[in-house]
Amino acid sequence: MTVNELKNIPEFRLLAEGDMSKEITRPFCCDLLSVAMSKAPSGAAWVTIMGNTNALAVSSLTDCACIILAEGTSLDPNVVHKAQVQEITLFETDLPIFEAALKVNQMLSNKD
Repeated sequence: MTVNELKNIPEFRLLAEGDMSKEITRPFCCDLLSVAMSKAPSGAAWVTIMGNTNALAVSSLTDCACIILAEGTSLDPNVVHKAQVQEITLFETDLPIFEAALKVNQMLSNKD
């Protein structure tokens, strides 16, 4: 499944468009940047409430497919702009972290 297919989830809103053809390997939930940096698998759809520039850096380091900001996390417009410049795909949702990750997982399961 590609990042582009996440646009089909009605609860997800696209904030910044990066490489929409990236393959998603699995959802990954984590709100500690140090843990995400060491454990996020390449291609993950990272579901978090960490909506700051450091999250963008971790996403780049771990080669996440995209970041999904859950629980109605609000972002500084500068972070969204930086994500666009760095070509990091950002989605936002009001769903809790687990439910957002579950939506991604369900879509992945339907692809099998």
